[in-house]
Amino acid sequence: MGNLISFMKKVADGLRESGNYGTAHIYRSSMSAILAFNESGNLPFRKVTPEFLKSFEAYLRGRNCSWNTVSTYMRTLRAVYNRAVDRRIAPYVPHHFRYVYTGTRADKKRALEKEDMERLMKDIPKQLHSGNRELQRGMPFVDLAYLKKHDIDGNVLTYRRRKTGRMLTVTLLPEAVKLIKQHMNTDPASPYLFSLISSKEGTEEAYKEYQLALRNFNYQLMILKQVLGLTTDLSSYTARHTWATMAYYCEVHPGVISEAMGHSSITVTETYLKPFKNKKIDEANVMVFSSFRKSFSVGNCLN
Repeated sequence: MGNLISFMKKVADGLRESGNYGTAHIYRSSMSAILAFNESGNLPFRKVTPEFLKSFEAYLRGRNCSWNTVSTYMRTLRAVYNRAVDRRIAPYVPHHFRYVYTGTRADKKRALEKEDMERLMKDIPKQLHSGNRELQRGMPFVDLAYLKKHDIDGNVLTYRRRKTGRMLTVTLLPEAVKLIKQHMNTDPASPYLFSLISSKEGTEEAYKEYQLALRNFNYQLMILKQVLGLTTDLSSYTARHTWATMAYYCEVHPGVISEAMGHSSITVTETYLKPFKNKKIDEANVMVFSSFRKSFSVGNCLN
């Protein structure tokens, strides 16, 4: 039987060579976590038992990893293990990962609270937040970074989501068009709409430039949170989650929100909205109870 660590490294190297730098990065991060837990690079597949997996899960939680991070590591490990089973270098174990977490949960609120949204709207120039909201419509930072100049035709932005491959079309309002013109890449030799990436798309250099731009973006958002005294953490996900939440509170159907965000299925969208659905149900319950109590009081008075 083979060794999990060496096989995982081989898979990660193969992903990197094929240009899947993001996935390769996840595989290497998962491998580093397993190495830290196992304290050795020697880990035969036969030792990757359900008990080992459960202990690894507990180790990750002990390091304050979120359940979504635990899920990412476990799903990556499962993918590697299944590949090893297919190559007959790991034993097949039915329901091997049944007792560890491999789902997705909204255990951390990423949407802005109403008070924080009002503070942003007040302290940031109207043109900036209006244009940014319309431009993104929940657009992930990775899609924004890789936008091309030819993706815009007049006031219509058409692009393909890098994660799901879905084609999306956004009709931009005048504020968004003006904002793009102010910040767009002026290098005529560059195909990119913004100056976040300069290397050829699909290369490791371009991926590293994207990662650097993302880190800088999140750092600036952290500074913005401190300056404005916001209670909600700001990250590259904030605009996306806030847009979805605002749309939901505006009674937009989850199916429409899913289409707008380019999700692979409405199930993914439901994960975003679940905490806020519960909140709306609680609010509805208070309203119904208040109405019932009022009616009951009126009835008593009439009697």
